[in-house]
Amino acid sequence: MQYANLGNTNLRISRIGFGCMSIKADETNGIPLIQQALDNGITYFDTADLYEQGANESLLGKALAGRRHEAVIATKVGNQWRPDGSGWDWNPTKAYILSAVEQSLRRLRTDHIDLYQLHGGTIDDPIDETIEAFELLKNQGKIRHYGISSIRPNVIRAWTERSAIASVMMQYSLLDRRPEESALQLLQSKGIGVLVRGSVAQGLLAGKKAKPYLDHSEAAVSCAAKAIHDISNNEKDLAQTAIAFTLHHPAVTSAIVGIRTPEQLQDALKAGDAALTNEQWKALSEAAPALKYREHR
Repeated sequence: MQYANLGNTNLRISRIGFGCMSIKADETNGIPLIQQALDNGITYFDTADLYEQGANESLLGKALAGRRHEAVIATKVGNQWRPDGSGWDWNPTKAYILSAVEQSLRRLRTDHIDLYQLHGGTIDDPIDETIEAFELLKNQGKIRHYGISSIRPNVIRAWTERSAIASVMMQYSLLDRRPEESALQLLQSKGIGVLVRGSVAQGLLAGKKAKPYLDHSEAAVSCAAKAIHDISNNEKDLAQTAIAFTLHHPAVTSAIVGIRTPEQLQDALKAGDAALTNEQWKALSEAAPALKYREHR
């Protein structure tokens, strides 16, 4: 496994991160899987208070009991569950964040969160108030760093201009190259780490039957999938090649991968050591046009 610092911070994380949402609250299988990932070099674990109404955080905390010092824990805040459990509402206020972090710390069985992320956001949010909450928590030692999870260019720009965020999590893949238009270059220039999700594009780059995706036609998706196939050694390496495409960009620190089975864990571990040549990356890039964001520009 390879490792890198998250942006300009001293937070060193594995180039493959464990996306805990995929294991839901299945302790029987999830806890051994998390521990096996840690045993094999994955140190970054990403969850959110939204997942399973906090049960996903509790599972991660239980899995890392006694080994907290070996792991980098990232969680998210901003989606507040309704009292009746019927759904959630967006709440990026300072008061809610300061309350929610206490619950996350309790569920994660830790006295600090390594990376606390705003789980979404719009340009109409009280951004300065949200930043105040994160900065206060950082000063209190309850979080080490903070970031946002967003694909919206206008939101990303606002946060880079007004805060000391360490990272931005965004969707990026061969079939979703929208971040290449401006976001990746901006974040790299600011020394802000990029955490990637969706590297395999819902499995379309890892062997699933082609279908339209974003503004790509089924034929365009097939073309991209074929390019991944042509570079891969065999069918089992498709996901590794798709992940390697995203990790090749110098702005990207880590690819967050949903892992549900021991077999998927092994594939993720291999992806952590995979690499593309510049020529291979260029060939893949030419197989799928880079789309642009239509909204939130």
